Amino acid sequence: MEELLKKWECVIGLEIHAQISSKSKLFSSSSTTFGAEPNENVSFVDAAMPGMLPVLNKECLHQAIRTALALNSRVHLVSMFDRKNYFYADLPQGYQISQFYHPIATGGYIKLEQEDGEKTIRINRLHIEQDAGKNIHDQSPKYSFVDLNRVGVGLMEIVSEPDLRCAQDVLEYVKALRSILRYIGSCDGDMEKGSLRCDVNISVRPRGSTELGTRCEIKNVNSMRSISRAIEFEFMRQVELIQAGGKVEQETRLFDATLNETRAMRSKEDAHDYRYFPDPDLLPVVITQDLVEQIGATLPELPNQKRKRYIGVLGLSAYDAQVIAEDAEIAEYFERAVDAFTQFVHPSAASSSPATSEPSKASSSDSKIIANWITSELFALLGKNNVEINACKARPEAIAKLVYLIDVGTISGKIAKDVLVILFDTGMDPEEIVLQNGWKQVQDVSSIEAVIDKVLQQNAPSVEQYLAGKDKLFGFFVGSVMKETKGLASPSLVNDLLKQKLTSYNKS
Repeated sequence: MEELLKKWECVIGLEIHAQISSKSKLFSSSSTTFGAEPNENVSFVDAAMPGMLPVLNKECLHQAIRTALALNSRVHLVSMFDRKNYFYADLPQGYQISQFYHPIATGGYIKLEQEDGEKTIRINRLHIEQDAGKNIHDQSPKYSFVDLNRVGVGLMEIVSEPDLRCAQDVLEYVKALRSILRYIGSCDGDMEKGSLRCDVNISVRPRGSTELGTRCEIKNVNSMRSISRAIEFEFMRQVELIQAGGKVEQETRLFDATLNETRAMRSKEDAHDYRYFPDPDLLPVVITQDLVEQIGATLPELPNQKRKRYIGVLGLSAYDAQVIAEDAEIAEYFERAVDAFTQFVHPSAASSSPATSEPSKASSSDSKIIANWITSELFALLGKNNVEINACKARPEAIAKLVYLIDVGTISGKIAKDVLVILFDTGMDPEEIVLQNGWKQVQDVSSIEAVIDKVLQQNAPSVEQYLAGKDKLFGFFVGSVMKETKGLASPSLVNDLLKQKLTSYNKS
């Protein structure tokens, strides 16, 4: 594989189908609820009964405009719906209502943060279309069934330029796009439910060449793992075919997740095969610039903006900033924790809004500590218990208080991990957990000195070795003192007092 990558380059463009967040379908009042019984959410319009006319769902239109603006695309004040003609059992009309000649938006880009710098992936267009139904072939040995629940559900098709070069690029792009969609609320991005599906257009060419090869389209890839494996297999297949003297044919392929391979589905159609023409039942969509600006004003701070603020203002590492900013719920959790910590440190200070770019009153070091507790200890518990962050009992204010208790020396970092486990299971106040379990850190100098004297007396030979230059024994003494105090002595105080005691031994 590595040798092939040195000689051959992969050229990839994506067509992302994102289900628009709305309670009803694109052209009917039918529900979009996931998991309904087969053919439960189907109206006469969805079933294409004679005389039934489509009516555009305004919410779907507004969501598409929001998405276009978030992707830096140009929103067109006039767009039109077309009929894409093809016959298939899951499409009762015999055509799909889509936008071909005049889409709602064109252009735009997404920036990916990579180790070697920022990479821009251009967007060709965003258009609105209706989804098709679902054919079911595994319920009977004799018959196939059709579920029309998804027919007419609103989709945004977001088409990239062929700027992607490998599976990793594609995964980063899909994650970045999904993150934006979730932030603005235009799509939940749930690939398991089919809310986000990906068509991968892939071709290969010799490295250094500027000509595009013959592309194949891999349809409806619905998981990150499948996307990666489909690209890797198809790259190898095309390269090996060309090297063997064969020719890549333009075709549509399916990815078999069981066999981890793509297989031919049909020859690839071109636009003229679908006989696109303006839908006579739908008027052109005409919007105003004022509406576009009003929708644009509702956009939240987007993932890349948050990431840059976390690095520049809060002092987070690029990794922590990326992990936290990628998910809107995690970002909100983190910012609520930082804001709550500020209130513990400065009770009389006015709360800064976490959704703005105003600097938090928590120091950058405090923000980094909070981020570390969330991305390491809390994430570990979330994963172990299969719980989403917004559903866990450990609220952000409690995480802030936990970090504050460490900061003021009430508990050590080690004890704090035990507190977090109980907090995660019960939602109790961290201070109550500390008091109930007798975990308050010992700060009394005389009692700690007494323990240090005891440890040093019991380990006199080790003291002599330390004084003779074996400095690594210092850690042994610290560990022994912490063991004697059951981990409740202040580690910093133990270190300071132990150094003083050993220095006095050395002088004597």
